[in-house]
Amino acid sequence: MAGRPPLPYDFLPEVPSFAVSSDDVTEGQQMANAQVFNDWGFDGHNVSPHLRWEGFPAETRSFAVTCYDPDAPTGSGFWHWSLFDIPADVTELPSGAGTPDATVGTQARNDYGTKDFGGAAPPPGTPHRYAFAVHALDVDKLGVDSDTSPAVVGFNITAHTVARALIVPVYGH
Repeated sequence: MAGRPPLPYDFLPEVPSFAVSSDDVTEGQQMANAQVFNDWGFDGHNVSPHLRWEGFPAETRSFAVTCYDPDAPTGSGFWHWSLFDIPADVTELPSGAGTPDATVGTQARNDYGTKDFGGAAPPPGTPHRYAFAVHALDVDKLGVDSDTSPAVVGFNITAHTVARALIVPVYGH
C-alpha cells in the first residue's frame, strides 16, 4: 500500500519479534464480515479474530493485544482494541475474545468509546490496514485500568514491551 502512513510501531524503539498467526485474518488480505463493525452503516459482526502466538522471550511476564488503524482519516489513527494484563501462560485468544465481558485480561476503551473490540469501518473507496499486535511485556500488570485512554495504554505498553508480533490484514468496501 504505497504512499500510506507508517504503522505507529515504525517510530518506536526496535524490539525483537515473534510469531503470531490467526484462523480468521491473514497478513495483507481482506478481513471477513465477522471483523467488521456493526453500526455506522456497516452490518458486520464485530468479532475479534482468533490469535495465536509463539517464540516470545522467556522473560515475558504478560501480554497485551492491540488493534490499530493507521489509515483512519483522523490525524491520529484509530484504536479498535486494547487488551492488556493477559497472563504469560495465555498464548491464544479464540474468536470473539474481545467482548465487553471478556474473561482474559483487561480491555480499555477503544476509539468507539466502548471497552471491547470494535470492528473495521473505513470510509468507502480506500482499504485500511488493521495492525493486530501482540506485545510481550516485562511486567505482570500494566498499572492502568479499563478507563484509561488508548494513547496512555499504548504509552505504558511501549514502556514495557520486550518483543512484538504483528499481523496486518486490510478491509475496504
